Amino acid sequence: MKKFILTISLFALINSAWSQDVKAPVRLAYGFIPLTRNRTDVQLVGIVEPDTELAASYAKRFKMDGNLFYTNLESLLAKTKVDAVAAFTTTIDHQRVVEECAPLHIHVMMEKPLAVNMEEGRAIQSAAKSGGIQVIVNYETTWYRSSQTAYRLVDQEHEIGDLRKIVVHDGHQGPREIGCSETFLKWLTDPVLNGGGALPDFGCYGADLITWLMNGQRPTSVFAVTQQIKPQVYPKVEDEATVLLTYPKTQGIIQASWNWPFSRKDMEIYGTKGYVLAPQKDLLRIRKEDQEENEVQLPAPPPTSPLRDQISYLVSVVRGETQPSGLSSLEVNLIVTEILDAARTGRRIDLPSGQ
Repeated sequence: MKKFILTISLFALINSAWSQDVKAPVRLAYGFIPLTRNRTDVQLVGIVEPDTELAASYAKRFKMDGNLFYTNLESLLAKTKVDAVAAFTTTIDHQRVVEECAPLHIHVMMEKPLAVNMEEGRAIQSAAKSGGIQVIVNYETTWYRSSQTAYRLVDQEHEIGDLRKIVVHDGHQGPREIGCSETFLKWLTDPVLNGGGALPDFGCYGADLITWLMNGQRPTSVFAVTQQIKPQVYPKVEDEATVLLTYPKTQGIIQASWNWPFSRKDMEIYGTKGYVLAPQKDLLRIRKEDQEENEVQLPAPPPTSPLRDQISYLVSVVRGETQPSGLSSLEVNLIVTEILDAARTGRRIDLPSGQ
């Protein structure tokens, strides 16, 4: 049998979080390119970047052939076949990328969040359906072993009984404080291009995880408090947000911040018979009724697992081996978008039942 090789194009790197400080914890296009190397299941066939100066800087930094860079997707497709696109654009451009790729039957993996609002989220859904393509939303926390194991324990094995409260903390000191580039900050702190500040940037993680743990349920209500603690640094958008989600017998609390003293992505899950805490990507703390807390160090997933990383997952989806579900799925992320839309109002929003 001929070996399947997924051909990937990166789209619009101009909007990536290329940090001026190479030690900064950057995860987007700057961190994605090295993941494509030394793999036998994928081939990076092109990078679409209209900014030729930025393209040249990437070519130099990663020692890449300049012929890999194109100013538009049409030029790339004229020379090679593309199975999937990994998009690193402004959030508001996600719709454009999907609408450009869908008629060509090119699957799309985009960085979180899905869209700036529900109108654009539904447009993405419609384009994907008409083109028969898969749309995957990539979150760093999807590939945390703690996330996957917590879901198994809580939802599949019901180790802590019925869920009562889920608390998710995400954020860091602030994008400017950690050294993100001015190019990235220009759109990350633009309320139009990104739909807000810390709320969409980090609130989407909590909305995604809670919706997943609640098996795709929509909350019955959403209430958010947002603040500008550092208006001199982020004058156009909020840098602090707390969102309360209510369900018939459960609460979800999202704490998104550009004011933490350090970077964090962790969660706490409480049930009627115990709790599961996920303080690190490879660590859980579990306590059940009448027992002491147990700390569990989690092993790395096998190399063949589609949940090992975003590229393995994308390959499996394009091959038809995996149907997108859960954290990365379009269905869950439409609910995430609905939650963020409601949270932006700053008042309690009761969501109607049904879709």
